[in-house]
Amino acid sequence: MKHKHHIGRRVGAFSVQAYADGRTKTVTQQDILGKWSLFFFYPADFTFVCPTELKDLSEHYEEFQKEGCEIYSVSTDSEFVHKAWADASETIRGIRYPMLADTAWKLSKEFGVLEKESGQALRAAFIVNPEGVIKAYEIHDMGIGRNAQELLRVLRAAKFVEEHGDQVCPAKWQPGEETLMPSLDLVGML
Repeated sequence: MKHKHHIGRRVGAFSVQAYADGRTKTVTQQDILGKWSLFFFYPADFTFVCPTELKDLSEHYEEFQKEGCEIYSVSTDSEFVHKAWADASETIRGIRYPMLADTAWKLSKEFGVLEKESGQALRAAFIVNPEGVIKAYEIHDMGIGRNAQELLRVLRAAKFVEEHGDQVCPAKWQPGEETLMPSLDLVGML
């Protein structure tokens, strides 16, 4: 089995429709440049685990915004299905971040998360820096939900490491906690 990872890879050009703020709009690669982004892939609208995850993200949206990060939820459903879901579900109606419509599978293929048999994306989250470069990601099986607080922690760590290239963040690191400065003095001491 051939393995490849996405760390350090630049997100390619794309243009997709989105549902946000009660209307449709186009989101392109240009929209993600200049700020941090979280691409949050999920299998499908009108399902079971997905609304719990999207609600969790929505409850932390302001914290992501304070970090200069836009959230883009992504499924292979159309922007019209996103609107219908928002109309039918109070949980989804409250979402303020753009819900991207990846009907042509462009983003799902670009990020390597498309399950071709089902035509759906795996549960995956990608943290992308302002230059459009992937800094962190996680991919789950369809039945395993994610945690917005952990994604926020990873975003903060990615930002810290990018701003302080000589320091790294240990397990469970939170802003304000001690970081590490890699050196021979640390080898075998941790």
